[in-house]
Amino acid sequence: MFGLDKVDLWKWVDKLGDPYPLIRPFLFMLDPEDAHELTLKMLGFGLGPHFFGPDDEILKSTVFGVTFPNPICLAAGLDKQATRIDAFMGFGFGSIEIGTVVPLPQIGNPRPRMFRVAGAKALINRFGMNSVGVKVFTEHLEAWHKKKGRTTNPLGINISKNKDTTDDVADYITCFEKVAAYAHYVTINISSPNTPGLRGLQERERMAEVLKGVTDARDRLAPNLPVLVKIAPDLTDEQQADIAAVVKESKIQGLVVSNTTLARPSTIPDDLAKEDGGLSGPPLFGPSTRLLSTMYKSTEGKIPLIGCGGVSSGEDAYLKIRAGASLVQVYTALIFEGPLVVQRIKRELAQCLRRDGFANVSEAIGADHKA
Repeated sequence: MFGLDKVDLWKWVDKLGDPYPLIRPFLFMLDPEDAHELTLKMLGFGLGPHFFGPDDEILKSTVFGVTFPNPICLAAGLDKQATRIDAFMGFGFGSIEIGTVVPLPQIGNPRPRMFRVAGAKALINRFGMNSVGVKVFTEHLEAWHKKKGRTTNPLGINISKNKDTTDDVADYITCFEKVAAYAHYVTINISSPNTPGLRGLQERERMAEVLKGVTDARDRLAPNLPVLVKIAPDLTDEQQADIAAVVKESKIQGLVVSNTTLARPSTIPDDLAKEDGGLSGPPLFGPSTRLLSTMYKSTEGKIPLIGCGGVSSGEDAYLKIRAGASLVQVYTALIFEGPLVVQRIKRELAQCLRRDGFANVSEAIGADHKA
């Protein structure tokens, strides 16, 4: 268009003004899930941003042996079926995590199952891991993998178990075996609040069993593939200590801290607070960051952590990193701020790092514990 390719055009859009505030009222007139499906369709037509680097060098780092052009990543849940990998990466993420995928197709919970909390810029969801199943999921991955010009940024894949399974460990192993060839890292999801009994897998013995099953499969199939585990924010002190102990004894490479919360702080109106499901967005920032800090101390800073929960600015990302995060994931901010928020977060994060005298983002990891 007028001699500009998509990349240059979006750079000008980023400089001149964000169109999302004009689009958001129309999207918010729709049911949240319908708005999400419409967004996926628009991305499929190539209507999303195209920011494919290069990023500010201060943001580049290597985590669990994988190089990330920047530490701002997409959390699992937006591309559940592996159909929009390049489109979401085009937002400017250093990495995206797709899924959650489970072995057999399941439709998840009945609708409505997502709710906007506009005043708090938060979401409540109870999707229940709706998934096409790992067979179709990997067919999508295979088609993407064969594409010319596809993104080469790191790809994370989030795996879990079917709701009605009779063998939890076997489900995780099945998913891992199918997706390992396409992933730069795999995340074991044992913390979604929307699958009955799933969070019970965070108990010490059951968690150790799941982690051993998956890491044994990893050692057999893809010895260098990092395996992470995603935990809940709603943990007792005893549960936190147990998880830290299991992680240190296991052969996993990292933790994602954290999933959504069942808590309902005072910022959530009563009519929405009564809805079942996990809460995400700014109300989750404090609890998830405190847990992140605790897990960094409990694992002695030796296990890379991905900070997830309530990030919507560069300062938020910086606080996660100082608390112990090597990478930071974003989800809910995209719904309320739009895709250009990723570029803004990266700029603001770089400014925070330079302001405080860090030459690289890696130097800031866990800085609050070293002062």
